[in-house]
Amino acid sequence: MRLILTLSLMFLGFYTSCQEKNTIMDEGSEDLPYYQIPDYPEEYTSGNAVARMIDGLGYRYYWATEGLTENELNYKPSEDSRTILKTLNHIMGLSRAVKNAAMAQPNIRPTGESPTKYAAIRKVTLENIKVASDHFKMMKGDDIEQAKVIFQRGENTNEFPFWNLLNGQLADAIYHTGQVTAFRRAAGNPINPFVNVFIGKTGTGN
Repeated sequence: MRLILTLSLMFLGFYTSCQEKNTIMDEGSEDLPYYQIPDYPEEYTSGNAVARMIDGLGYRYYWATEGLTENELNYKPSEDSRTILKTLNHIMGLSRAVKNAAMAQPNIRPTGESPTKYAAIRKVTLENIKVASDHFKMMKGDDIEQAKVIFQRGENTNEFPFWNLLNGQLADAIYHTGQVTAFRRAAGNPINPFVNVFIGKTGTGN
C-alpha cells in the first residue's frame, strides 16, 4: 500500500512539474479566487445581486485564463485584433474600474504603471473582481447608489451613475472574457471542458 502511495505521489509531482513547464507562471504565485463561484447568499439584496454577477465574471475569467501558454498569449485571429495578452491587459483595466466603483474611488488617468506579465495580470484582475464583489455584498438598501463611475484627469472629474457600470465596464469585462475563451480554442488550447458556469463549479470528468 505504501509503495502504491509513494508511486502515486511521484507521478503527481512529475505531472505537476510538466504542467508548470508548459504554463507561464511567475515565481511566488499563489492560490487565486474564483476556482469556483462562492455559495450564494441567503437573502436577495441589490448588492448581493450585483456581487453575484461579478462572481460569475470571476469564475469565467479564472478558467478562461487558466493554463495559457506563450502560444495563446501571442495569438490573435487577425492582424487588426488584439492578442490574448493585450485582451487580458484590457480586462484588468475594466476590473479596476469595477472595483473602484464599488469602493467609490475615481479612475485616475493616466493610470500609471500596471503589471505586464501574464501571471501578474491574472492575479491582479481576479483580486480586483473579488474586492468588488465583497464590497457590493456589504451594501444594503440604497447604498448601491454610491457606486458611481468616476473618471479623474488632473483637476477634472466626471461622474456617471451605477447604471453605467452595468452596461459599461462590467458587461465589457464579461464580453472580453468570452473572447479569450474563443481565441484560446482557436489557438489550440481550449478551456477545461468540465467548467460549468451554471453551477459555478468545475468537475474532473470522473
